[in-house]
Amino acid sequence: MPVTRTILRRAGAQPGGAVVEVTAAPAVDVTVIVPVHNCRPYLDRCLTSLLVQRVSKEIVVVDDGSTDGGAELADLYAAHHRGVVRVVHQPASGGAGRPRNVGLSLARGEYVFFCDADDYLGPEALERMLAMAGRNDSDIVLGKVVGHGRRAPSSMFERNAERVPLEDSAVYNSLSCFKLFRRRMLERHGIRFDETLTVGEDIVFTTHAYCHAGVISVVADYDCYHLVDRPDGTSIMQRKESRDPVSWIRMIKRPIELMAGHVRPGPLRDHLLRRHFRLDAFANLGRPFLEAGEVERKEIAAEVADLCDRWLTDGVRERLGAVDRGRIAALEDIDRLVRLAHIELAVMRRELTALRWDERDTGLAVSGRVALEALEPAGHPGLAAGDVSLVLKPRQAGEGPDSAVVVPVASDGEEFAGVVDLAVLPSGVWDVHVAVVCEGVVRTGRLGAERDQRIARPAPRMIGGTVVLPYFTRPYGNLSVDVGGHVVSPPGIVRLVRARWAAWHRLVLDGEITMGALTPDPRTVRHLVWRERGSGKERRVPVASEPGGTFTAGQAVGRLRPGTWDAYLELELGGPPVRFRVEAEPELVAPPRTWWRGTAVRTAKPYATAGKGRLSLVVRATGPKALLRRLLR
Repeated sequence: MPVTRTILRRAGAQPGGAVVEVTAAPAVDVTVIVPVHNCRPYLDRCLTSLLVQRVSKEIVVVDDGSTDGGAELADLYAAHHRGVVRVVHQPASGGAGRPRNVGLSLARGEYVFFCDADDYLGPEALERMLAMAGRNDSDIVLGKVVGHGRRAPSSMFERNAERVPLEDSAVYNSLSCFKLFRRRMLERHGIRFDETLTVGEDIVFTTHAYCHAGVISVVADYDCYHLVDRPDGTSIMQRKESRDPVSWIRMIKRPIELMAGHVRPGPLRDHLLRRHFRLDAFANLGRPFLEAGEVERKEIAAEVADLCDRWLTDGVRERLGAVDRGRIAALEDIDRLVRLAHIELAVMRRELTALRWDERDTGLAVSGRVALEALEPAGHPGLAAGDVSLVLKPRQAGEGPDSAVVVPVASDGEEFAGVVDLAVLPSGVWDVHVAVVCEGVVRTGRLGAERDQRIARPAPRMIGGTVVLPYFTRPYGNLSVDVGGHVVSPPGIVRLVRARWAAWHRLVLDGEITMGALTPDPRTVRHLVWRERGSGKERRVPVASEPGGTFTAGQAVGRLRPGTWDAYLELELGGPPVRFRVEAEPELVAPPRTWWRGTAVRTAKPYATAGKGRLSLVVRATGPKALLRRLLR
């Protein structure tokens, strides 16, 4: 709960120098700072999204010389929401740094959050981020950012993280200021926006904050911040000059120098430097490099070379991909840099033309076409593809690139064909990619979305007791292989052949399982499972299975508690256990059975459910009092 702070000051103007006790306004959980400059069409939505946040808050709107009516609208909000919305007016400064700093100087919240006037928050954004901060005593909380017409960062929002270290995460990839910051940390270390910058001031600010954050947390399961594109292109970041490559690389040296002044040489610094090289330096050797003139290309290459001379360590180099390492080697060869940019940005055309099982039924024969097409083919030689391969990547979280399986294929021009031996794949889901090498650069893309419409999904196969299910993903239609039935349900029907009562009130079931063209190995049939419909409790019964899919299982019904029990056959097919409901014709179901157990009467009634005709069993126990009441009716 906010704590009311009492401030004692000496009022020298009062007789006797009396001490006057002044009670300050209660502290708030979060101060939201909104810089405003000519954002009138978006300001309503922004401020409304902040007012609906169910947290103790204050909203500080800093009008930076607006001339479109935005200042008047902000004043209207302040008049109707006294004590929550405050407005400060100042002359236009030309950037967001000064208004954000002014807002920080007025903030009273334990945390501060920066929101641009053309963006908005999800209704539960601050509540969820503050809850995360409260659980972990966080200094910075990242809330998931989603883009509307603008690209939003995503690598750091794969999952919630209570406490995430800088070195082993992707949080440093996000250097925008749209985060929750502990205000005490900002004040203690003098963390402010660089008012001399019109672009990149938030990168300097957030870099500095990361250097002093003890605990960083991530809220990834809720859309917290909505990043909005302005159709009129009036946002500073939407102006073409805001991402001038040479100016950007020169600007990025400031946060790099700041970070290096706080982080000693070693793995952590190399990890952070990798972000700046990949996203700030080498990114400008791609499309911006192709769009630049001859003189500017030399300037870009020279600025990147200067960064490399100062900050490129062996540890950073090891963390870079082949394309970026190739660029480093070519910084003095402008033509080579142009060529690499064309290869990286080329459209990768690929098509699946045939898909079938090979003669051994353990290999998937894959045929297709692949080609690279330069974005600006005029005046540039064609991009001749070299070696082609199929790459199967595991979908499981935490699997690294070394887990991928590379399958060489034969190629002739754009055509390729190869066989994937699925017997070597561990259990899991594998996504199929096609990779092509062009002048030492590897381009990889998913395979299957573009395909001949006559291609059908190959039928499942059993390979060494494991079910293998090729399939096309939804909604994109890419080719994947499920080894073990993790996301694709194996086909199967379990039918009751006969049910009979045996000694000791054992219900014996004879049945058969069919799995389309598959022949289940008897060793894959594990249990008959009785599951109580109300409580979810289960009883497993051993199964005697035979080649051809027949099986026998018996359950001592007296061991089942009263309730309604549904019958399943459970198989182990190389992945998670697979269950099939036992289907039954009514005439094949055994009759009810009644017997005494102590002073109670027990009844077991097998039956086929209405509609789908599945085997279930009702077990009842009637005590003496209930039995007597029934007899006296």
